[in-house]
Amino acid sequence: MIDRAFATTLKYLRKQKGFSQESFSFEVELHRTYISQLERGMKSPSLKTLYKISQALNIKLGDLMTMVDEEFKNVHFDK
Repeated sequence: MIDRAFATTLKYLRKQKGFSQESFSFEVELHRTYISQLERGMKSPSLKTLYKISQALNIKLGDLMTMVDEEFKNVHFDK
């Protein structure tokens, strides 16, 4: 479920910042298919990847994790 919460948060933030998956993958130096897998909850990012993502989104890593935690609580308790 935490992968799903991260997926939802990443997709929301990426779109909010105006990135396509392709442009975002270029920004974070990761393959577009990997970004797609993250956004579908199929992969779990490493700490290094989380940091790269937060930098590309121009938010603190801790703030990103807080958003994921909030999404997780919403998903976890809604079901």
